[in-house]
Amino acid sequence: MSSEQEALILVDSNDREIGYLDKAACHDGAGILHRAFSAFIFNADGELLLQQRATGKRLWPGFWSNSCCSHPRQGENMQIAVGRRLLQELGFTNEHVEPIFIYRFEYQAHFGALGSEHELCWVYIASTNAEPVINTTEIESWRWTAPDELSRDLTENPQLYTPWFQMEWVRLQQEHAGILPPPL
Repeated sequence: MSSEQEALILVDSNDREIGYLDKAACHDGAGILHRAFSAFIFNADGELLLQQRATGKRLWPGFWSNSCCSHPRQGENMQIAVGRRLLQELGFTNEHVEPIFIYRFEYQAHFGALGSEHELCWVYIASTNAEPVINTTEIESWRWTAPDELSRDLTENPQLYTPWFQMEWVRLQQEHAGILPPPL
């Protein structure tokens, strides 16, 4: 699993590797730009798997977010990193999901005095017929939700959701709606 001592990949705005730094330091203050990913997993009914972040998380504990988000390790390609975390957090193997890269973007979000995210985030989508088996160290709760219901709740209750998820969902809906969800 991930830890505050895990080395993250530092990048510039063009996603070129420029070094490594532990996760805790990357999230201190205004944050240091590092590589990350977000995965959006849909079921056969077109519903999105949401996770509620564990209450023990340093940043945005208890907030609802996309299916899975994390960081690749030094020397690990992104596809392997996504598969590793889908297995660790949700119990999904490569037989359950085949993530498809959609886009990447840079964002920065502050969580008060506790720190910030400053990530160059790769966004993936996938479909599955499997039900998650969650890792309770990482995830407090989970649910499947219909896209229209999610969009409505994000508008009415944005304070319940992580900032990166809100940005990603809007962009997926505006620029990539034709491919959501991917076919099973």
